Amino acid sequence: MWLTAKPIHQPCFSSIPSPTTTLTHTPFHCCVASSANSPPMVLKKRNRYRKLYPGENTGITEEMRFVAMKLRNTKSQERLPIEGAGDSDTWQPSMDGFLNYLVDSKLVFDTVESIVDESENVSYTYFRKTGLERSEGLAKDLEGFKEQGVVIPNPNSPGVTYAEYLKELGERSGPLFLSHFYNIYFSHIAGGQVIAKQVSKSLLEGKELEFYRWEGDVPELLKDVRENLNMLSEHWSRDEKNRCLKETTKSFRYMGEIVRLIIL
Repeated sequence: MWLTAKPIHQPCFSSIPSPTTTLTHTPFHCCVASSANSPPMVLKKRNRYRKLYPGENTGITEEMRFVAMKLRNTKSQERLPIEGAGDSDTWQPSMDGFLNYLVDSKLVFDTVESIVDESENVSYTYFRKTGLERSEGLAKDLEGFKEQGVVIPNPNSPGVTYAEYLKELGERSGPLFLSHFYNIYFSHIAGGQVIAKQVSKSLLEGKELEFYRWEGDVPELLKDVRENLNMLSEHWSRDEKNRCLKETTKSFRYMGEIVRLIIL
């Protein structure tokens, strides 16, 4: 029986170029997916971080301090209330003016301290009995003048206006009210000593008033208030903090109007 083998199909090499044949760059199609079907390349978005406010890393009170420094270096009417207080050639207090200043200051401190003590806002409880309170000392000073036969005036427009604003703010916004709370005490401590020295020398024969006398170490008392305020402000939005900085300017403007009563 004869076996016949099936012919083996040999590949055709006729299409393979000879070594002398010039190769042409022709597209090579294989199993690789076409780039047209691949997903588009996604560019990673670069994170952009906003510029920090001066003092922001430390806390809201440090941000307020930078605002106060800026006000001190400006020529506007919103300068710190102590500006010019030490210059005897341009700052001459009168007794009537000083009494007006004491009366309006007492109204402001009475208002601030009553809001903190009586409000149901939990954040205000951190600022009760700080040792910085001024109402009691002012009451003693005014009573002393009264015993000397001095007529004590009624509060003036600057003090009344500011007290009403503080009441409205105390009910409406804790962060904004606390901005005024801190700056009122800060400005009194920072500038009050300059005012006291000038007035005592010119009008009181060197007598020291209770208004400028504290029990305890004042820097430490203010430090405690500062730390509590910075702690609370960690829960505030950036928008609330920005509005607090605007209220800092308002606070110094209001206090400046009261200080100017001394020379009116």
